Amino acid sequence: MWSNMVFAVAAVLIADSLAIPPSCPDIPPARYPFELDKGWTAVKVAGGLTSPRGLVIDSAGRLLIVEDGVGISQHDVDVNGCITSSRMLVSMSALNHGIYLGIDSHTLYASSATTVYSWSYNPKSGNTDGAPRIVVWGMASDGHATRTLIIPHRHPDLLVVSHGSNSNLDYSAASPATARAIVKVFNLSTLPAAGHNYVRDGWTAGYGLRNEVGLAFDGNNMLWGVENSADQLTREVNGTLTDVHTDNPAEELNFLGEVSAPNDAWYGYPTCFTVWAPVSAITDTDGTHELEVGKQFVMAPNATFNDESCARMSVPPRLSFQAHAAPLDAKFDAPKYANLFVTLHGSWDRDPPTGYKLIAVPFTRDGGTHAPVAPATSRSGYIDVFYPPDEGKCSSSSCARPVGLAFDADGRLYMTSDTSGEVFMLGGEEGELGSI
Repeated sequence: MWSNMVFAVAAVLIADSLAIPPSCPDIPPARYPFELDKGWTAVKVAGGLTSPRGLVIDSAGRLLIVEDGVGISQHDVDVNGCITSSRMLVSMSALNHGIYLGIDSHTLYASSATTVYSWSYNPKSGNTDGAPRIVVWGMASDGHATRTLIIPHRHPDLLVVSHGSNSNLDYSAASPATARAIVKVFNLSTLPAAGHNYVRDGWTAGYGLRNEVGLAFDGNNMLWGVENSADQLTREVNGTLTDVHTDNPAEELNFLGEVSAPNDAWYGYPTCFTVWAPVSAITDTDGTHELEVGKQFVMAPNATFNDESCARMSVPPRLSFQAHAAPLDAKFDAPKYANLFVTLHGSWDRDPPTGYKLIAVPFTRDGGTHAPVAPATSRSGYIDVFYPPDEGKCSSSSCARPVGLAFDADGRLYMTSDTSGEVFMLGGEEGELGSI
């Protein structure tokens, strides 16, 4: 029954968005072939960028894009959404991913691995004013280096910053005191002259989150995150070691909730991981039933800590994605909040490869709260929107690798692809998504 609900919700989508042109002037075709879900159109609007990652759109409709290792480029667009001119707004080689505009569009934030910076920004002229200010400092320079930034509309004085683990299995990150594998919140109205220290200051919006790269607020101002889970996992039971890494653990969609107060919940990492593909090596305590999708497991259960410990102590994901698909950004289709769009950057350690696409997670509102239509046990709770013709043959040199997302005021969705150096514009001209 829920699958019918997914189709019904998915059919309600940006029907008011402007039509996407068949091409943009002086822009060559996409480097790699792609396909689209029913009712969708996409066009390449830029190429030749240097590893474009996060992006935002200012109140005048300009695209601001972090080019990893270069800085922030700025792009004017015409009424069709095509780019008409570009320039480098901020030259700073340390910037690598995170970018956000303050709610009033007068402050621009961007991040390096170790530091969050801000600039005074004039949305009329598109210029920054003065040197950058340090907002948050003291983050680790090694490990997962992307620091995603977001500000809740109801609390424009709060800045949320994610920080991944320093390795595949960062066991020290089991303590939130390390300030790794965590999402934290900082009060901008009490910003010290030297900026907030990431480890000492702020409060927790959830920890045990291996690499929560994509963050998005729903219509109730509740925070959701998409997580890149671990690689090369094994399962050892009674001395028998089994490689389970091809389809486990799942990537995750986590509900983090209200950020104006601390969320000290533990989401499992680096001990509890989520089942994507039930296998005989991952069974319940009596060994008779495989753990189902969405349940959490440990690599080596013992008398002290086992899968049942995860069920008692850890917050499981609200929905799971294919293992190793690498979700990197998440954006709701506000103001409807009927779908959460997620970029899947693509795997590096799975044969055959997976990801390399844009998906949509249909959401519903039940009793005033937003939630995915599909249950947590589902393996089909999302729809492919932009995807390669043959996902299982993809690599960074043969398929687009989606990263950043941003909706403009007309409902058009912009998406970056870092390894191909491209930016795409997408729209649902018929206001539909296909059935899952």
